[in-house]
Amino acid sequence: MCGICGELRLDGAPADLDAIARMMSRLVRRGPDHGGSYSDGPLGFGHRRLSIIDLSTRSNQPMVDQQLGLALVFNGTIYNYPELRRELQGLGYHFFSDGDTEVILKAWHAWGEDCVGRLHGMFAFAIWDANKHLLFLARDRFGIKPLYWTDDGLRLRFASSPQALLAAGGVDTGIDPVALHHLFTLHAVVPAPRTILQGVRKLPPAHWLRIDADGQRTERSYWQLDATRPTRPMTDGEWIEAIHDALQTAVRKRREIADVPVGVLLSGGLDSSLLVALLAENGVSDLHTFSVGFEDTPEEAGSEFEYSTPVAERYQTLHHRLRVPNSDVLARLPEAIDAMAEPMFGQDAVAFYLLAERVSQEIKVVQSGQGADEVFGGYFWYPRIAAETTGTPVDRLRKHYFDRDHDEYLRMISADYAGADHTAEYVAARLAEPLATELIDAVMRLDVTTLIVDDPVKRVDNMTMAWGLEARVPFLDHHLVEIAARCPPSLKLRDGGKYPLKMIARGRLPDAVIDRPKGYFPMPALKFVRGEFLEFMRDILTSSACCKRGVFSRHYVDQLLAAPDMHHTRIQGSKLWHLALLEFWLQRQVDPMTQ
Repeated sequence: MCGICGELRLDGAPADLDAIARMMSRLVRRGPDHGGSYSDGPLGFGHRRLSIIDLSTRSNQPMVDQQLGLALVFNGTIYNYPELRRELQGLGYHFFSDGDTEVILKAWHAWGEDCVGRLHGMFAFAIWDANKHLLFLARDRFGIKPLYWTDDGLRLRFASSPQALLAAGGVDTGIDPVALHHLFTLHAVVPAPRTILQGVRKLPPAHWLRIDADGQRTERSYWQLDATRPTRPMTDGEWIEAIHDALQTAVRKRREIADVPVGVLLSGGLDSSLLVALLAENGVSDLHTFSVGFEDTPEEAGSEFEYSTPVAERYQTLHHRLRVPNSDVLARLPEAIDAMAEPMFGQDAVAFYLLAERVSQEIKVVQSGQGADEVFGGYFWYPRIAAETTGTPVDRLRKHYFDRDHDEYLRMISADYAGADHTAEYVAARLAEPLATELIDAVMRLDVTTLIVDDPVKRVDNMTMAWGLEARVPFLDHHLVEIAARCPPSLKLRDGGKYPLKMIARGRLPDAVIDRPKGYFPMPALKFVRGEFLEFMRDILTSSACCKRGVFSRHYVDQLLAAPDMHHTRIQGSKLWHLALLEFWLQRQVDPMTQ
């Protein structure tokens, strides 16, 4: 787990090493253990390392294989690297390190672009082939690891965060109107390749990009998720057994492939609790678990300790509980927003940020339950969408999922950003793609392959990596997801959703944890906005910077400020917080770079 960056001059001039250094300075928190750079004419690489596998200097990066004429910067973990290493050794390759980084180098030399489909894990990497003067970029199937880029015609730069690209300079920081529509319709999700900034783009999940010596670019998808039923029907028991076996393997690999201890972020929900149980079955002792809680409001409890503590006690984990008062939340909120690669509306972003700070004082790697709800149908809107029988596919999704319909969006923004219903057009095209038996199959596939990337997955990566902490997400193991995607929705949605996981958990977890209503990482103060939090958001949205930027309709802003508790989205997010978060992110991330 690391931070990567680089530059390829498209005019043949030498790479700007000062720009590489500026980008690396913004990636130190992702990789506090080592920093290194490499250049070869028009190509420059920078890397910040968090040492997890092969802690020796032999696995420092950029990694250069002089014999093969290759250089690499890599962020992530390859869980099947021991098997690939043995296969490559059988082909005659010799290794000078013991980690997963060098395996990617040799795999590229052996198999070219096809190497990406052989990698099992989370990754974003760049390879420079000095012999061919070719740059190759790739990103994992679910976009667990970020990869942003910018191109001004003279150079292409890439990095693990937009902040690093902004530090390098020369980035168009204008707001992308299409991305703005996505942001406020899909609760801060901006599907790749767009970002909220005109000049910053991101490589889509499950894609690679090759730039040849003549500047020609080729981009390809290397993996697609099949959401159709298998030819041979399977019984409920067979599905549950297959899911259990795949999940057990995913959890085990994410524990074994590390040369440091691995803990668990234990929220008190079914997903993270099940990870604890399966790790215990794998023989893990002295397991560190971590939970965070906040102040209650009259509407909502601020912690799930009543569920997480019994799980920790049952498996005798080394449990750490962090309770955060609202005063600390407000004081630390700017830090959390600074750690956001892109604006994030999820109220639990600050929770993950503060929890990761505490966890990083104990260990370097944790497993987390992100992805289970999307993969196994845990959200309340899935059965509602499945039950809809009228309207277009987009209408059936919009009714239960979109934060705002297009007409409200037009009332929210200024005329300068008005346009077509971009999000409906995008979603319609994605839902119409082949290899989905039912509409709900297509909806859940869209969620798993696209929406999850820029909501919970990005949130966890950003907030943990801000403290040099690696988060691993076994529920997004692609072998597990491939099985779950073909499982009948009726089985996944049974008994309130995630039925296969509930069956696996019986006897392993307290019934109260299994049968409780779906919980969300609670952060009530950002959902029910009052007191100091309301004044904080009012100051942002009435600031001279916000008024000068002119994104929002003042009438709409005034409506939200007058009655913030009356304006929540369909999935219970605060609309006021949405506006304040975007504006505050722009003030802290973009405005300093333009002054």
